[in-house]
Amino acid sequence: MSITRSKITINDIARLANVSKKTVSRVINDSPRVREQTRKKVQAIIAEHGYKPHPQARALALRRSFLIAMIYDNPSPQYVVNMQRAILDELEDTGLQLVIRPCDRQDADFYERMQAFVDHTNVSGAILPPSVSEDQKLVDLLTASGCRCIRIASVVMDEPQNTVKTDDSAGAAQAARHLAELGHRDIVHIRGPLTFRSSHERWRGFSSVLGEFGIEVQEGSVLEAGYTFDTGLACATRVLARKNRPTAIFAGNDEMAIGVYQAAHNAGIRIPEELSVVGFDDTPIASRVWPPLTTVRLPIRDMGRAAARLLLTDALESRVRQYVSFRPELIVRNSTAEPA
Repeated sequence: MSITRSKITINDIARLANVSKKTVSRVINDSPRVREQTRKKVQAIIAEHGYKPHPQARALALRRSFLIAMIYDNPSPQYVVNMQRAILDELEDTGLQLVIRPCDRQDADFYERMQAFVDHTNVSGAILPPSVSEDQKLVDLLTASGCRCIRIASVVMDEPQNTVKTDDSAGAAQAARHLAELGHRDIVHIRGPLTFRSSHERWRGFSSVLGEFGIEVQEGSVLEAGYTFDTGLACATRVLARKNRPTAIFAGNDEMAIGVYQAAHNAGIRIPEELSVVGFDDTPIASRVWPPLTTVRLPIRDMGRAAARLLLTDALESRVRQYVSFRPELIVRNSTAEPA
């Protein structure tokens, strides 16, 4: 009996290939638990008859949706955009769709909102950039709902198959060494929120190297900000108004560093002749401002792609045994010079 394309089912494919329905399902879902010869035979029959699995039926069979979430509380828009594009690149041609979910961990109903989000979307996986990745209660909530989590963090927080690690302290140490070797001694650090582990790691690496050079951090020389342009501007405005103003500022990210640029411009202070500035992340804005910003390059897109690749790997069949990690690199441009 002939089979029309509009009526062909997974059972028909299984019968024509002389395999079980489960084997056909594994081929459709790219499971490694199928012999290559069998895979090619099933794929050839699928192509010959133009069979396309029904999305909803396939989702039910897999007991999950075709949605991947990126849940974030990072206030830097450039960071978020770079991460989002990287994940989308890796999900191309997989049939999976990305859902972007900003959140506020300070919200009293944060966990209830996250539970409702997972229940309504039935997302099959989530990529968690800092500082959301540091929230163990959130990870436990997602995992209990059947949502696998990949955590991007500055320190190890999970198993290798669920973690992308960034060595933020090493990057900040490079920034400190660069400023110290230029001869700066009066240095201010504008750090990120204390609720972000990256803020602590960057300060840890920065301060440890200053100590090696015998540089004491003066009282009032470490200011907490919010990883945003406005908070960087506000902090820099205060320190640049001091009688004994610093000769260098290390900002915890590029957004705040550009805020420092604005504060210096408002005060008539030239960069780098009168003030050296270093950022962190190497977002596109760093090379577009004048003078181009010296910054620590964190490969955000590579990190996002690595997280998506881990998520596409079945955790139970994963061969990942070593942590995927990225080491920052100092990019020296024209915003730093010897102190006047």
